[in-house]
Amino acid sequence: MITLMNEQFRAFSIGPFPYDPKHSALGEYHYCPSPGFKGGWHDPVVWYGWLGPTWIVTEDNGTKYMEQTRPQAAINPLWPLLAAGSEDWRDYTLEATVRPLSTHSHTGIVFRYQHGRRHYFLGLEGGRLLLLKRNQDEVSELAAVKFDYDSDHFYRLKVVCSGGELRGFADGRELLQASDGEYEYGKIGLSSRMPAQYTDVCVSMTQAQHEVWLQETRQASVELAGLSAGYPQPRLWKTIDLKNFGTAREIRFGHLTGTKELCIVLAQHQKRGHKDAYAHISCLTAIKLDGEVLWQLGEPSTNPDHALLSADLPLQVCDIDGDGIDEVIVSRNFQLMILDGRTGAVKRAVPTPLSEQPDSSLHSLPFHKYAFDRVNVDAIRIANFSGKDRPADILIKDRYSRVWVYDHELNLQWTFQQGITGHFPYTADIDGDGRDEMFIGYHLVDHDGTLLWTLPVETDHTDEILIGRWNPDEPDPLIAIASGEEGFMIADLQGRVLQKHTVGHAQRVSVGNYRPDLPGLELCVTTFWGCQGIVYLYDCRGKLLHQFEPPCNGIVITPVNWTGDGQDLVLLNGSAVHGGLIDGEGRTVVRFPEDGHPELCAEVLDLTGDSRDELVLWDQQRMYIYTQDSSPQHEPVYAPEKYPLYNASNYRGEFHYPPGRHS
Repeated sequence: MITLMNEQFRAFSIGPFPYDPKHSALGEYHYCPSPGFKGGWHDPVVWYGWLGPTWIVTEDNGTKYMEQTRPQAAINPLWPLLAAGSEDWRDYTLEATVRPLSTHSHTGIVFRYQHGRRHYFLGLEGGRLLLLKRNQDEVSELAAVKFDYDSDHFYRLKVVCSGGELRGFADGRELLQASDGEYEYGKIGLSSRMPAQYTDVCVSMTQAQHEVWLQETRQASVELAGLSAGYPQPRLWKTIDLKNFGTAREIRFGHLTGTKELCIVLAQHQKRGHKDAYAHISCLTAIKLDGEVLWQLGEPSTNPDHALLSADLPLQVCDIDGDGIDEVIVSRNFQLMILDGRTGAVKRAVPTPLSEQPDSSLHSLPFHKYAFDRVNVDAIRIANFSGKDRPADILIKDRYSRVWVYDHELNLQWTFQQGITGHFPYTADIDGDGRDEMFIGYHLVDHDGTLLWTLPVETDHTDEILIGRWNPDEPDPLIAIASGEEGFMIADLQGRVLQKHTVGHAQRVSVGNYRPDLPGLELCVTTFWGCQGIVYLYDCRGKLLHQFEPPCNGIVITPVNWTGDGQDLVLLNGSAVHGGLIDGEGRTVVRFPEDGHPELCAEVLDLTGDSRDELVLWDQQRMYIYTQDSSPQHEPVYAPEKYPLYNASNYRGEFHYPPGRHS
């Protein structure tokens, strides 16, 4: 046998396995790996209600143990996991020494792990040794046998997987056999839903298995290298020193000077009250792409807490008055303001609405009491409810219950309150009357605030929304929503749910031409809470094409027009190790250079004017902008219809449509 892994956790110091001590939502769209030594292991399971680490390294009599610490009552229905190894391992033997510190739920080892919701399991539960198969929420028992065990002893578990034949061992005896070849490849892992200890984890292959694996690995590496060589590589175009005004994902792009050159507005914030519930913009800085400061409102800060936020800030950049120069629409200090894009001077301002609705009607309200007399605005969207020749209406919302709509002169037009708004509504002229409708939460609302219909969905809230024509078989646009624990859904314009995919906590959704060989456009979805970062790719009809799990957070799945030939790639994040651009089959075809670039935030837009996208990476200190290292190879260069810059948000479903196709 050839040993690929022999893990006794000796390289680890006692203490917690790296984790997010805040258990925050920052990783939904920031790449922020937990610092510390991981030794090739990855914890894919996160939850906002947890305290402390899931896994800790302990020691007894010179032996190190990886210990799962959470009891089932604190994690139900999640399966704590720790994964390692290579996703292309096929046939191998996995062994581990396991001690269940409680016999009240399962404790065991995971093999052919493809992601946190798709793998096989061998372990102990209910006085039995079990072989299980997990596929999303469905757990199938492949084989089981009675097995006496307790919490005082260690047990040597072993599984041998060869093709579709699975064999389970305990303490040297073969006790289980099953046939299931659906999962052909995958990593290994540890999984226990009650506290348990693990040590001496060993992965091995026979000589023949190892030779096959090496051959497959070499072939895949050569094929990927050849594939990657066909794409432009990132070339550093600009770097910007953000001095003391840098921020995280709270930036906006616009034509502040009335020229073709894009400028950037960066917003810092202070937190009020409870966590991120009432974030307040503390500083706005407008800069050119060479770093020159145009103007600044407020006092800048280098405090990281003034940059990192798990929410939107009420800020957009838009030519709201039609004079050819973008204004900055912002809510600050309980005022809704329109600022001159050139100077930051206030052109118009009104107080934000009074919070007059009963606190009992508001959702996710900290301590069940609204903190202020006036509304602390959560987000702003620009729409065309009034039927003008351009979007010039201003929608503001709180977190997460109410909407107010103003015209371009800041006159209140209408309000809406029903159910949970979610994070960021979608507006489009769905019925062709020249006025936008609004999809918010699970509701479709007419241009005057009249509720038209509500999807038959009872729980959670919508994180991201898309409405468009991606399926050529459908005459009308469809609605795609990523709605947390409700999963990923596709609905029609009559309010009927056509498809519902239980993929875990659906967080983000995008649409693009990820597979030019297939009809229509493809949809990409990723998850966060629970098993984070799983990426699903669907065809235009909602059929699952591919699924995988990057071992990191901050998966943004933004479509990228990188080549200009009509094919879109998918941006994962800015990490040189785990990020880059993938194609429609999940292969990383473009990687970022290891040049010390910032990795926290990533954005995509055309900054050079050749219709292809640049890649913008930044943190609180620096911004790096990458363009292609070669000229476009196709004429004319493909220029998809994209989400407009004047409606930026951390919670918008990103799209690339052929011109004129989205609605």
